[in-house]
Formats: sequence, structure tokens, C-alpha cells
Amino acid sequence: MRNHYLFNFSTLVSPQIHSLNQHFQFPKPTTRIRQLLRSLTQNNSELHYKQIHAQIIVSNLECDTFITNVLLNLYAKSNFLCHARKLFDKMPKRNSVSWSSMVSMYSKSGFSEEALLVFLDFNRCCNDSPNEYILASAIRACVQLDDYGGGHGGIGKQMLGFVVKFGFDQDVYVGTSLVDLYAKSGCVDEARLVFDGLSEKSAVSWTTIITACVRSGRSEVSLQLFNQMRESIVMPDRYVLCSVLSACSQLECVREGKQIHGHVLRKGIDIDVSVVNVLIDFYTKCGHVQTARKVFDRMVDKNEISWTSMIAGYMQNSFDREALKLFVEMNRLGRKPDGFVCTSILSSCGSLQALELGRQVHAYGIKGNGESDRFLQNGLIDMYAKCDSLIDARRVFDSMTDHNAVSYNALIEGYSTCEQLFEVIELFSGMRHRMISPSLLTFVSLLGASSTTSALVLGKQIHALMTKFGILMEIYAGSALIDLYSKCSCLMDARLVFNEITEKDIVVWNAMLAGYTQQLENEEVLKLYSKLQLSEQKPNDFSFTALTTAASNSASLLCGQQIHNHIIKTGIDSNSFVTNSLIDMYAKCGSLQDARKTFSSAMRRDVVCWNSIILTYAHHGEAKKALQIFEEMTKEGINPNYITFIGILSACSHAGLVKDGLHYFESMPDYGIEPGTEHYACVVSLLGLAGKLHKAKEFVEKMPIKAEAVVWRSLLSACRRGASSNVELAKYAAEMAISIDPTDSGSYTLLSNIYAAKGMWVDVKKIRDGMDVAGVVKEAGHSWIEVNNAAHKFIARDTTHCKTELIYSVLDSLIWQTKEAAHTYKL
Repeated sequence: MRNHYLFNFSTLVSPQIHSLNQHFQFPKPTTRIRQLLRSLTQNNSELHYKQIHAQIIVSNLECDTFITNVLLNLYAKSNFLCHARKLFDKMPKRNSVSWSSMVSMYSKSGFSEEALLVFLDFNRCCNDSPNEYILASAIRACVQLDDYGGGHGGIGKQMLGFVVKFGFDQDVYVGTSLVDLYAKSGCVDEARLVFDGLSEKSAVSWTTIITACVRSGRSEVSLQLFNQMRESIVMPDRYVLCSVLSACSQLECVREGKQIHGHVLRKGIDIDVSVVNVLIDFYTKCGHVQTARKVFDRMVDKNEISWTSMIAGYMQNSFDREALKLFVEMNRLGRKPDGFVCTSILSSCGSLQALELGRQVHAYGIKGNGESDRFLQNGLIDMYAKCDSLIDARRVFDSMTDHNAVSYNALIEGYSTCEQLFEVIELFSGMRHRMISPSLLTFVSLLGASSTTSALVLGKQIHALMTKFGILMEIYAGSALIDLYSKCSCLMDARLVFNEITEKDIVVWNAMLAGYTQQLENEEVLKLYSKLQLSEQKPNDFSFTALTTAASNSASLLCGQQIHNHIIKTGIDSNSFVTNSLIDMYAKCGSLQDARKTFSSAMRRDVVCWNSIILTYAHHGEAKKALQIFEEMTKEGINPNYITFIGILSACSHAGLVKDGLHYFESMPDYGIEPGTEHYACVVSLLGLAGKLHKAKEFVEKMPIKAEAVVWRSLLSACRRGASSNVELAKYAAEMAISIDPTDSGSYTLLSNIYAAKGMWVDVKKIRDGMDVAGVVKEAGHSWIEVNNAAHKFIARDTTHCKTELIYSVLDSLIWQTKEAAHTYKL
């Protein structure tokens, strides 16, 4: 590099000599020096520097080290590196200031190797000892090279030797540079030793060590250091405040962060926009979104980062609608959102399934030439996938030239949610072919696809791959595996995975509880809950939802009441999900009184809660109470939804309230609800059970949507109460239901029972033979009874109960007594 700069310096000066002679009258040397210094600080253009440089040469002032050092320093500050180097190389005499200027210039400009080469030349050529400025600049160059111990001969360690040798280890300027060198080399403990050894600490020293602790994950230490700094005379600047607030964000220390905020306001520290932006980020990461918005609204001068932080904070806390509103306001005010803002908004669009707004953001990205931004492209794939627009998601994916694991994960998750297993496998194979390592999220999505489609073989292969990649014991992957095996009825395998996870969080426990609940292993649910109570984890709303479902499945009122007591003790009885599950549990256990008490005592009653109590009364034949609850619901301003009208129509059907049922059915569009298959099935049942079978058939045939099997099954079920002429209608309804769903045993069974009731045994045999040919198996009926605080399960023709002989002997005795009583009555 030095040879490149060495040439005849007169070529730079000579073109300026003639013009300078015309404009300058050279005064005495002392006056001339003062004028030169004054002119150097008034104009920093390159041409002016060259003119002054030329004047210095023709005035024979090149040997004046002071003058040349001033010019050298100004060249360096104006980033005229080439001219500075030329001047430095031509200097007949250099002092420590000359060398320091050059090292500092190269270091600040990022030319670290050149800075260190100049420093080594200084040690070889100059008899002067290095000063604090040249040492600090050289250390900065080592930091930029990331060279503490390795590479380039370990120059960083040699620099430490220089510092100690010349006694600058106590100097605040050099010491701070050493702290930075140690910290960025990953030696935080050594950085702390140097920092503690400094007799004088500047704001930069505090900032350096605090930032180092935050970056190394020692946020607690950074907060302790900040408290020490507050006790000193050094006022924290914006860099310190930003670092400490970042530490509070990592630790979610809301109280400490608010104290820092209060300290800033109380001391009257001038907060610039960067500190306010970090405050917004701190509050949103700690979940205090409203406080963050107050800070945002009070800002006088918002920059792009301010808007980005607030929008991202809304998105991260699932305030998606607020994020969209703020994004619209940002555009209205003429602010141009960057790729990060667009990615955050796309995430909110996906969560809300706001496809049209997502398309507008996509168009904005194309208009702003952001279609090549990989983060934006990944956000688009995720948004389209969550909005079930997989064609658009695949189009964005195929247009990308640089795929990564995030791109694949977003599309795999989309296909997995829509249960498109072939596309999931195809994408994963392409990912492996491109040598892109799958992440934890990849395996979780693959397991989700396998569980939803009950692809057990594929799930086991993924399990093997997870073992190969060494992520089997990850709690998130473990819970996904438990879910897979549970849904595929492999509870033993699910329990093995559960037992292998050494550090179980509540999600893993809930996955296992849900698995047992799905497979009706109610006793295992209670046993596992007992073990959960002995662990360090605390049950949450999902845990108790699984427990109440288990109590519902076993129809054990006592067990359900005990679970309710645990819920109250845990303090989550105000949770709407838990309240709804309790109402459902009491309803299935036949305790309408407890269900109503739970509903009445609920602190927050959403539409799901109202639906639960309406369905409870409907299923127990309390139609008038169900309708009364519906009226109370609308008076309180709760809008009914799709499920609400299923409960209302079911209640009317069971009670034979034809007029009321038809009224509520016809009023559904007034609430913005389009009737669905379940509603039509309820109306068919309503008409059929009222004896209006032909009107029910006519209603089905005039439906604006295609009648599903459940609708024809409702008509078939109603035919059991008709006269003999309704056998043909029952046969027609059964044929229609079976043509739509050939594997459903209900239609076969209902028609068979109708034939049997009419004594048409030949037709009954035909139905049974038809079921055998079609491979349709009727599910065995089962029931429960609770005796001495223990639930007993009975299945038709089952002999596995421990007291089967005694039970059947009692049944035989009852049957004999019934026959005797019937015979005596006839006599």
C-alpha cells in the first residue's frame, strides 16, 4: 500500500502554485501560521486542502511538524486517506502525534490491518513511547479484526503486552479499549477485571462493560452495574440506557425497566428518539403494550424505527387488529414502511386471515422493489399459508432463488394444516436434496401432518430422523410426538416418549393428558394428574380442561366436583375455557343445578359460555329454559353464533316446538349467520318428530345446499315414529344417507330397527348381510355407573368385568321376575 502512495509530490502542488501567487500576499511567518490554521478550520473542501498544502510547501513550512500535523489530522477527519498518507510519507520529521493521527485514521475508517502496520512501523522507527491515543487506536483495530488470540499472529495479545509495559493499563481511554477488546473476544470476565481496575471510569467505559454483559446473556450483572453507575458522578447516556433496557427486556424485569424510565424523567435527561424506541421495545416485550403505546403517542418526533417497534410489538403480543390500524395510519401520514414492518404486518394478516390486506402489502413490496427481500418473501409464504391460499404461497416460494429453512417451514406448515400430506413429503424431500438442514419447527410441522392424517408409518420415520439429528429430547418436538402417537392410538409409545423427556414443561404434561383423554383412558388421566401435582409444574387451563373432559367421559360427578375444587384452589376458575368445560362436565354428569351455578358464578361469560348452558338445557329436554337463556344472552348484547342456533334448534326439536323452531331458523340471517348442515338436520328432526315426515322430506329436497348424510339420517331417525307407510320413506332416507357415507353404521342400524319393529325379519337379515359385505361394523354400546366412588364401564356382550358372573346372575333373576310378573298380570 505504501509503494502505491509514493510518487513525486510536486505533481500535486505545481498546478496550484501559479494561482496561489496571484491571490496570496505572504505575511510574516507567525501571522502566516495563524491565518493558515484559521483557514483550515473554515473550509473542509478537498480543493481548499490542496491549496493550503501547496502554500505550505512554497512557504518552506513542510519542516514545521505542528503545521503538518494539523493538516494531517484534518485530512484524516475529512476521510481524505490517500492525501493524508501522501503527506505522512513526505514528512521529514514525525512525532507521536503524527503516528497517532495515522493509526487513528485507519482504525476509524475500518482499515484495521493498515492501522496495525503503521503501529508496528512506529515501534520500529520511532524512539518515542506510544501515547494513550495510539494505543487505544491500535486496540480498536484489533477489535475490528476480531483478533484477540488467533489469526494474524495474535496481535491482540501483543497489544496487551504493550499496554502493561508502558503503564497505560490504568488509563481510562486505553482501559476502555481493552474492555471492549476482551468483551468482543468473548472474555467478559477478563473485561470485568480490567474495568474494575480502572481508577477513573467514563460514560464510554460504563457503556462498554454493560453492553458486553447484555450481549453475553448476563443481564442481571448489567443491571447491577447500572445501579453502581447511578451512584457515581457519571451521568448515563443514551447508549447505556439502551443497553440496560435491553437487559430488562431479556429478563422481563418490568419493575426495573420502569425505574430506569422514571430515573430518566426525574433527572431531566434529554431523551433522544433512540432511547424512546428502546423503551417501546422494552414495554412490548414485557407484555405492557398499552404503556408502550402511551410512550409512542407522546413522541414528538417519530422515526421509522418508532413505527416499526410499535407495530412489531402489537404483532408479537397478538394485538393484530391494532397492528393493522397503526400500519394504515403510518401509510396515511406518508411514512414508508420497510421490509421489517411489512413482515410484521403480514404475520398479523395471517393471524386474522386478512387475505386482501395481505395482497395489498404484497403489492406494496413489489412496488418498492422488495420482492427480492428474503424476509419479506418468507412472510408472504407464511401469510398466504395461514389464509389457506396455498396456490399463492407456492407461487411465492417457487419465485424465490434463495430458499432457507424458514421458507420451507412456512410452506410445510401450510400444507400440514390443510392435511395435504403428499405436498408435505415432497417439500421435505426437496429440502433434504438441497442440503438445507431441517429445524425443530420442520419436524414439528411434519409430525403435525402425520397426526392429522394418522400416517403412523411416516410419523415413526420422522421420529427416527429426529433421533438422528439429536433433537428427540426437545420438549416441543416431544409434545408433538406424544400428540402423534396419541392420535394414532399408540398410547404406549406416547408414554415412552413422555418418560424419556427429562425436563418436562406443562405443555408436555398437557399433551399426555390430552392423549389419554382422546382415547378415553380416563383413569390414566387422573393418575397422571396426581404425578403432575408432585412435579414442579403447575397445571393450567389446558390441564383442567383435559381433566374435566375425563370426568365427563366417565360421567363421574364426584370426580368432576373434586376437579372443580382443584380449579378453585389454583385460582383459574375465572378462565372462560375452564368454565365452559365445567358446565359441559356437569351437564354430561346429569347435574343441571351445578351446571347453572357454574354458569351464574362465571366472572366472564363469552358466547361459548352461553352456548354451553343453552346446549346443556337442550340435551336435557329443558327447551323453555334454553330459550329463556337465549333471550337473556341477546339482552346482554352477546351476539349468537353458529353453535348457538344448533342448541336452540335442538331444544325445540326435543320438545316438539315446531313453530318456535322454525321462527329461530328463519331469524338466523338477521344475526348474519348462514344456516349450515347441522341447522338443517335439526329442522328435519323437528318436523319429523312432530309427525310431519313428508314435510320434512320436502324441506330436505328444497335445501339450498347439498344435503349431507346427517340430514338424511335425521329424517331416517324420525321415521321410527311413523305409521307403516313410512317404511318406504325410511328406506329412501337410508339409501340416500348410505350413498353419501357408506361406512357409517348408524343408517344401517336405524333402518334395521325400523324393519324389526314391523316384523320384517327378512329385510333385517338383508341389512345385516349388507353391512358384512360393505365391511361396516356397528360400534358396541357402552355405559357407566358410579358405585362407591368408583366408575364401572359396561359394553354390550362384554364379559371382562371382574364381577361378570354376579351381574349376569342378577340380570337373569330380574328377567325371570319380570316374566313372572307379566304372566301373573295376564292371568
